Amino acid sequence: MSVQAVSNSDVDRLGALLTATGPAKELRSPVTGQSVGELPTSTAADVEVGAQLARRAQVDWAARPIEERAQLLLDFHDHLLDRRDYLIDLLQGVGKARLSAAEEVLHVALTARYYGRTARRYLHSERGEGLVPLLTRVDRHYVPKGLVGVIGPWNYPLTMAISDGLAALVAGNAIMLKPDQQTPLIALAGVELLRATGLPADLWQVVHGPGAVVGRELIDVSDYVCFTGSTATGRTVAAQCAGRLIGCSLELGGKNPMVVLDDADVEAAADCAVRASFSNAGQLCVSTERIYVVEPLFEPFLDAFVARTRAIRLGTAPDFDHDMGGLISNDQLQRVGAHVEDALSKGAAVRAGGRQRSDLGDFFYEPTILTGVTPEMDCYAQETFGPVVSVYSVASEEAAVRAANDSEYGLNASVWTTDHDRGRRIASKIKCGTVNVNEGFAATFGSIDAPMGGMKNSGLGRRQGQDGIRRFVDVQSVATQTGIPIAPSHGLDGKSFTSVMTSFLRVMKKIGRP
Repeated sequence: MSVQAVSNSDVDRLGALLTATGPAKELRSPVTGQSVGELPTSTAADVEVGAQLARRAQVDWAARPIEERAQLLLDFHDHLLDRRDYLIDLLQGVGKARLSAAEEVLHVALTARYYGRTARRYLHSERGEGLVPLLTRVDRHYVPKGLVGVIGPWNYPLTMAISDGLAALVAGNAIMLKPDQQTPLIALAGVELLRATGLPADLWQVVHGPGAVVGRELIDVSDYVCFTGSTATGRTVAAQCAGRLIGCSLELGGKNPMVVLDDADVEAAADCAVRASFSNAGQLCVSTERIYVVEPLFEPFLDAFVARTRAIRLGTAPDFDHDMGGLISNDQLQRVGAHVEDALSKGAAVRAGGRQRSDLGDFFYEPTILTGVTPEMDCYAQETFGPVVSVYSVASEEAAVRAANDSEYGLNASVWTTDHDRGRRIASKIKCGTVNVNEGFAATFGSIDAPMGGMKNSGLGRRQGQDGIRRFVDVQSVATQTGIPIAPSHGLDGKSFTSVMTSFLRVMKKIGRP
């Protein structure tokens, strides 16, 4: 199915997976501007009905062995790869270049395989250290939360809608997903494929509509919430979750730095800076928007980066001959243009790009490099979330680290050096949830064992790795006491019991017990 050829029958088939009886909403392609059909929206009653269906299905699902739940993910991995081209075509419908679309499908497959292989390791019951050796036994159990709500973004509408749900699913939960209104078909295609793999039909519910209405209702019926989006909306989600005393994980905004140290391979750093800054047209939470280059490499790096950026091929044809696609909407286009115009009006210089490309489509903007950006400019500290990056010269390694940390955000960073030990040392000083040495974001993003998430205003919690699955369970401790109670007994009064316990604690410390 090509980007422009999504038929009404495709929309009707996928729309049938929605729990939605409300007014229809028209879907338009950001590539062609044409209508691709209508989908019903969900009402508050729909959300409630979906939650009831999901909770009933979850009881049986949680009772299944971990191995059976994990096998579903491993089978889904294979079905994803079998349907790769179909999903890539669908993803290109939101303006992605084909390589960006392919990377998204591959990331979901990586996630499915990882949790399919590791779920038992993270979720099986464990023995803990009891108070009294041999007499106190402690067991830890990992109990599913119940119903996990997922509120997905438009920029990575497959992986951010499905990947969190996969971890929650194998942990024994039911899912209620609200994809972004601009990209619901892609999330629905993922759920359709899961059901074809063997997922019980009611276990994964999908609702559709505005976040202010459907998102709030979803939080009200969930036991845990995953949200990916802006910091402002994340605060609202967190406040509503706090009011209900439920947990949440939030991946929010970023103004991600790259540091190029004085011993870096300039050509390799410039190559990666193109990918790090302009993949998915910069519409990537972990995308680089600030680059700090230690002298004397500033001019050589800038020359190499500019040359490569000017060579980027723009387009959304269903082939791999284009490097960067368009933006998702006019709102994003206006934000990108406004940031560039504001910077230019205050003295910044464009070294590459800086123009809308309406000849290619409604929402194309050239990959843009700015220099001379100063704090009074909007793009200095605000997230652009588009193909715009600012490059700065700094005097030293220390100055580069200070500049990288001079942000309210802390999502992702990149460090370039030929000395890996030095790179890891510098990385540990940068206040971001993920830092890549000699890569932009793919090393952490693609290593599913690496937890991902933000510091500062970039969010709460982590996806991926052990943290990414254990957020979906409650830990239950069961202690079994044998022989004597942990209280005064056998003729001991309170004072004697306290003395005995004091001596016991001293002995336990001396023999090295935790």
